[in-house]
Amino acid sequence: MRKLPRILGAQTISKTRLFHVEQLDLEFSNGVVVQYERLRGSARGAVLIVPMLDTDTVLLIREYAAGVQRYELALPKGRIEHGEGIIEAANREIMEEVGYAAHTLRHITSLTVAPGYLSHTTHVILAQDLYPCTAVGDEPEEIEVVPWKLSQLNELLQCDDCTEARSIAALFMVKELLKNER
Repeated sequence: MRKLPRILGAQTISKTRLFHVEQLDLEFSNGVVVQYERLRGSARGAVLIVPMLDTDTVLLIREYAAGVQRYELALPKGRIEHGEGIIEAANREIMEEVGYAAHTLRHITSLTVAPGYLSHTTHVILAQDLYPCTAVGDEPEEIEVVPWKLSQLNELLQCDDCTEARSIAALFMVKELLKNER
């Protein structure tokens, strides 16, 4: 395994309510010194939940996505609050976003997106044995809940408003996992 570069210095270039841009001065094992910039994520990360209403029906949400300026169909997700574990955060998020809680929650995997410049981890949680339960969230408008059959996952990928890579990856992983558990 390669030796990690040595961090010679790190400084904040810009910081907003959501983003923290950091400059890293690095020295690689071959002596090359470079500057990298990265977006620092929360140390706690976020959760992305696959809420299964039954063995084939997942609950997706359609909510406004400012990055692409449209409504996007994806899995419910949210940041892990201070003092929360990933399972607790996942259950809170599905109560806020889809109006259900889960008796069974399990961590499937953890994903990164653009790890070359973004230090953020998303924990994928499978939620089963759902029951109606709501909680007030921080969304500016009511979120549309869209039930979708995992058996029709290929049709979902044809939808112009379903492009969020973490959701797509999680759906395929859970579909395969559930198929192997039957």
